[in-house]
Amino acid sequence: MGISRDSRHKRSASGAKRSYYRKKRAFEAGRQESNTRIGNKRIHLVRTRGGNRKFRALRLDSGNFSWASEGVARKVRVIVVVFHPSNNELVRTNTLTKSAIVQVDAAPFRQWYEAHYGQALGRKRQQKTAQEVAEPTKKSKSVEKKHSDRLATSRIVDMSF
Repeated sequence: MGISRDSRHKRSASGAKRSYYRKKRAFEAGRQESNTRIGNKRIHLVRTRGGNRKFRALRLDSGNFSWASEGVARKVRVIVVVFHPSNNELVRTNTLTKSAIVQVDAAPFRQWYEAHYGQALGRKRQQKTAQEVAEPTKKSKSVEKKHSDRLATSRIVDMSF
């Protein structure tokens, strides 16, 4: 039988049953879902019409995620699928799909924030050791002015994580 992408099997808007006027065609064929999981990167090549190729991800461990309010994107590691609006089974099996809400490693975003604003972000556990061991790094006047101007625009970061 196979996976079909035709619309001839559906009823019309009025509810009338459509009549078949031809057999199934190759261009109406669909493919099995990939069910991309979290793990070491595993990608298969799929040949498509015209000899072109698609890259079917079977397992992924990282992706390109953006911090929309700051307008920055980084390649980060995906940790776990937290929520999926369509199916709890996809959460249990850590299946990555388009609408899945995932937990990612925040280190690249934290490093960018500290370099951009000159302030530490969300380091609760390492606060004592960082103050005792490390001295404040020396910055030029222009860099200090740049950081203070950026912070003056009142960037508020939600610390609920």
